[in-house]
Amino acid sequence: MPKDAAVEEFAGLVRALKARDGRSYEALGRRLSVSASTLHRYCSGATVPEEFAVVDRLALLCGADEEERQALEAAWTEADRARRRAASPAPTSVPAVSAAPESNPDPSVPEPGPGPAPDPTAPDSSAEDLSAPEAPRARPRRGAPVPLLLAAAVALVVLALAAALLGHPTRTASAPAPASTAPGRTAAPLPFTWSIGSQLWEGGCGHTYLVDRTPRAVAPPPVAADSGAWAGTHGAVHGGEALVRITVQGRSPSDAVVLHALHVRVVDRAAPLPWNAYRMDNGCGGAVTPRHFAVDLDRPRPLARPVDGLDASGAEVRKIPAVSFPYKVTSSDPEELLVSARAAGCDCRWYLELEWSAGGRTGTLRITDGGKPFRTSGTRGRPAYVHDSAEGRWITDSDSGQTG
Repeated sequence: MPKDAAVEEFAGLVRALKARDGRSYEALGRRLSVSASTLHRYCSGATVPEEFAVVDRLALLCGADEEERQALEAAWTEADRARRRAASPAPTSVPAVSAAPESNPDPSVPEPGPGPAPDPTAPDSSAEDLSAPEAPRARPRRGAPVPLLLAAAVALVVLALAAALLGHPTRTASAPAPASTAPGRTAAPLPFTWSIGSQLWEGGCGHTYLVDRTPRAVAPPPVAADSGAWAGTHGAVHGGEALVRITVQGRSPSDAVVLHALHVRVVDRAAPLPWNAYRMDNGCGGAVTPRHFAVDLDRPRPLARPVDGLDASGAEVRKIPAVSFPYKVTSSDPEELLVSARAAGCDCRWYLELEWSAGGRTGTLRITDGGKPFRTSGTRGRPAYVHDSAEGRWITDSDSGQTG
C-alpha cells in the first residue's frame, strides 16, 4: 500500500460521516471539543488524530453502527501507522565520535603530525573525564612549589563544599528546573455544577431521627426547612432511612455531560445506635412518591437500584417510571437524583461516587455530607417517641396509638 493511501482511506471515511450528519464543521467540532479547522484537517487527510476516541465520538454523533465503527477504527490504525512512519526522522550518516581520530591517551606516545611533540609530563586534555575529577590524582610537575599546590587543593575543596552546602548544581544551564504542579485534569474545573440536600423528609413531613437524649431534653420537631439546624443541635442521626437529593447541571447549553453510574461506598459498619427514636410526624403521607434510587445498606455491597415512583394525586394511581443510567445534563436540562438509603441492622457511614464524562474527559465525583460520610442507623427495638402538640411534649408510640 502506498505511503499515504491509508491516510486517504481514513479521511474518506471521516468525510462520509460528516456528510451524512449534515452539520457544519463548527457545530460538530463543538460536540467533539475540537476546533472547526482541526476537524477539517481530519476530513482532508492533512492530519490524523493521535487518539481514536475523538473519531469514535464523531461516529456515534453521526449514527454509525458497530460494523462501521470497527471499520473506522481499523482505518485509523493504518493511518496512524503511516503518520508515525512519516514523522520518524530518516537516519543520517553522522560519523560516530568514537570512530573519529583522537589523540592517543597514552602520554608516553607522542601525537602524530607536524610540530613538536607534546610535553609527556603535561596532562592530556583529550583524555579528561568531566564527570570524574582528575586533578587530585595528577602528579605535580617537578620543581612546582608545594605550598602553591596545597593552596590550590584547599581552594578546590572549599569550592566543592560551598557548592554542596548551597545546593547549586555544577551545570545550571543543563540541569532541569524543578517540576511545578503539572496542570492536569484534576486542576480543571468540573464541566458541571452540583449540590445536595441531606436532611430531606418523606413527603416533606415524615422522618425519624435517633438522638442520645431523654424526651425532656429534646426540642419539638421543626418544620422540614429547619431540619438541618435541629439535627445539628441535637447530634441526631438518620433513623432507618436517609434521603439524599443530588442536583447536577451542565455548564454548557450544547455540550452534554454524561452521568454513567452511581456507586455506594460504606466506610464503617457498627451495631445500631442504642438511642431513642424521635419521629417528626404523627402520621404523614404524600400523594406523590418520586422515583428514586433505593440503597440497602445492610447488604455487603450496597447498590443504587432505580425504583419507580407513584402519583396518587389523581383519580387513578399513576406509575412514574424509573430511569436507569446513563443520564445527560446540560445548562438548560439539569437532573435530580434522589437516593433512599435504608439500614436496619447497622450504624452505617457511607458516601456516593458519581461517574461522569464530557468532551473527552472522565472522572468520578465523591459526594459526601459536607466533607463527612452520610450516616444511617437502624431503629429496631429502640424506644420511639412522637410529639403531642396539644400537650407540648414527647410521648411514646403506645401513648399515641402509633406502632413502632
